[in-house]
Amino acid sequence: MANVAVIGAQWGDEGKGKVVDWLASRAEIVVRFQGGHNAGHTLVVDGTTYKLSLLPSGVVRGKLGIIGNGVVLDPDALLGEIAKVRAQGLDVGPHNLRIADNVPLILPLHPALDRAREAARGEDKIGTTGRGIGPAYEDKVGRRAIRLCDLAEPETLSAKLDELLLHHNSLLRGLGATPFEKQPLLDALLALAPQLLPYSEPVWERLAAARAAGKRVLFEGAQAVMLDVDHGTYPYVTSSNTVAGNAAAGAGVGPDSIGLVLGIAKAYATRVGSGPFPSELHDEIGRRLGERGREFGTVTGRPRRCGWFDATMVRQAVKIGGVNGLVLTKLDVLDGLPELKICTGYRVDGVEMRHLPAAMRAQAKAEPIFETMEGWSGSTMGARSYAQLPAQAVKYIRRIEELVEAPVMMLSTSPDRDDTIALRDPFAG
Repeated sequence: MANVAVIGAQWGDEGKGKVVDWLASRAEIVVRFQGGHNAGHTLVVDGTTYKLSLLPSGVVRGKLGIIGNGVVLDPDALLGEIAKVRAQGLDVGPHNLRIADNVPLILPLHPALDRAREAARGEDKIGTTGRGIGPAYEDKVGRRAIRLCDLAEPETLSAKLDELLLHHNSLLRGLGATPFEKQPLLDALLALAPQLLPYSEPVWERLAAARAAGKRVLFEGAQAVMLDVDHGTYPYVTSSNTVAGNAAAGAGVGPDSIGLVLGIAKAYATRVGSGPFPSELHDEIGRRLGERGREFGTVTGRPRRCGWFDATMVRQAVKIGGVNGLVLTKLDVLDGLPELKICTGYRVDGVEMRHLPAAMRAQAKAEPIFETMEGWSGSTMGARSYAQLPAQAVKYIRRIEELVEAPVMMLSTSPDRDDTIALRDPFAG
């Protein structure tokens, strides 16, 4: 049977958590392969709401969860999240959660640098969560990261902290922020070692064994394609590669292990933080989408910017991300709108384009070209088959398929796990 990778096809917050939870009931292993605790997945199961940032969504279903080496891990955030879900009745421990031994760690100096840089940018701030994700990835690429495996070697840890502080304290002083002392950091990491090391292992070996045994693996992405550090609306992006191709490098498997790629997209569009958003609405309809869709960031609590569905952007994400099919979420939020619009292209300095340009100023100038469609008066809330959808809602879905050049394989019609229309079994390959 095929594996499945789930990624966002817009700017994140598309409802990946619910989709992964739905798919996890048919998988043996769920792997988180990139990002950090700047991502958030909200799951509603039997009336209980779980808000996850680092834990793979499969833990809610009692599946084996793996945090891959492509993640940057904040130890305190992880332990706090484990404690929180345990208080909600979930059983999480080394028996059902494994962490790559080579995963880079986020230390207190990383968010300090993140916040200092963002403050220095002033009005040009990127809109980061200030949680140290970017600086931690910089240390990984700069070959000075503290990794989980280092906690088992106190002498190695001490030497690596010297190098790390030499770099970070110079930057912090330059930004007018308080530098860090070595001993408190070292003591804190050594205290964390017995709590974290029981979860540590070379997860690539477990995943290789799972493949040999024919087990189904679900690869869970964070953020979305248009926040990819290479392919997104740079520099207003996250600090990792969010495309499905990174599931291989971020988990320690071959590219042929990724399987079918599902791209998650809302039936409209949202974005948190700064950056271009051609189809954004600043009127009553935009406010209505935000209110009906309860559009607030899972991690930050910030209100999301809302706009019409951008088929041009999603098509771009489909091509770059290797998306085989879409999961369309929050269709019910559009119920009752007399008229709907879909962005089918852009004008930049009078020139029509079928993709978002790479250059920053050109992105900011992109004006949407809209196609107008009739809305529907009936309700899609809770629908579990195409037959229950209003005819105009089906037309809207079909038009999206044509414009993004990918089939809609699943639909989500409410936050409830069972309010899902599956048109194809993703695990069938």
